[in-house]
Amino acid sequence: MINPQWLRSFATLAAEGTFTRSAEVLDLTQAAVSQHIKHLENQLGPLLVRHPRRVELTPAGLALLDYHQAMVQADALLAHRLADDPAASGELTLISPGSIGLYLYPKLLDWQQQHPGCHIHYRFAPDTEVLAAVLDNRFELGLVTQKPDSPQVAARLFAEEPLELVLPKGVTVSDWQGLKALGFIDHPDGKAMATRLLARAFPGSPGPAALPCHGFINQISLILEPVARGLGFTVLPRFARQAFPRQEHIQVMPLSAQVTDKLWLIHRAQWPLSKRAQQVLAALGLPLAAHQDAP
Repeated sequence: MINPQWLRSFATLAAEGTFTRSAEVLDLTQAAVSQHIKHLENQLGPLLVRHPRRVELTPAGLALLDYHQAMVQADALLAHRLADDPAASGELTLISPGSIGLYLYPKLLDWQQQHPGCHIHYRFAPDTEVLAAVLDNRFELGLVTQKPDSPQVAARLFAEEPLELVLPKGVTVSDWQGLKALGFIDHPDGKAMATRLLARAFPGSPGPAALPCHGFINQISLILEPVARGLGFTVLPRFARQAFPRQEHIQVMPLSAQVTDKLWLIHRAQWPLSKRAQQVLAALGLPLAAHQDAP
């Protein structure tokens, strides 16, 4: 029988690509991870090709990874079949993109305070990582912006989230030249979001590449900070804008055209949601598609 800790270290290394990152994820030393891989290779033969910046799995390594995934699925299914699945205790796991996460996480903490026997495990991640985490049974629930076509995943509409053009409070902008004079605050998805929204709101405009960039920030909770200080405008999903604490310093520019994204709630299709998950979703008052700003 293969040592479960060694197998977990191997699967993490396969996912992360480096010993350094794997040790951080596992909260182990690099030496410990290396030792686990050495034990496995002594037992099973070469599993990795070690490149300077990454590792590559050998055919034996790919077979071992398939074995690990099968074991994870078997363990999760057994837990579902044998557990009492109490609604008021245990861990709820949810993974989502950052914007909706800024909105949901405080609400989930409110729910946890009412149910102290439950623990919230939340991770912010892009769509590809969300889908992989749900398929690998590392998270029970996920939210994605593109509906998966995998038969292993059940998906339902969770929310609709418009993109918003956010200005400093008190600034008046009526045309493209006004935006150009104000300047753009960029972020990792900034140009892509701005391209989609500005193309509809300002037909014929040259797009965000023609705007002066007055700053860049990769932390979603801080993107609106330079906007609030009057340094420029940006384009963000509504939930990210609503989570910004200093609403009195920003404003949403009214636009005649909108771009709205759908958010899909996903989970494994092979078994039902836990009672905890069902209770949380009920408490959130689904669907969120009708969510609007409070008056």
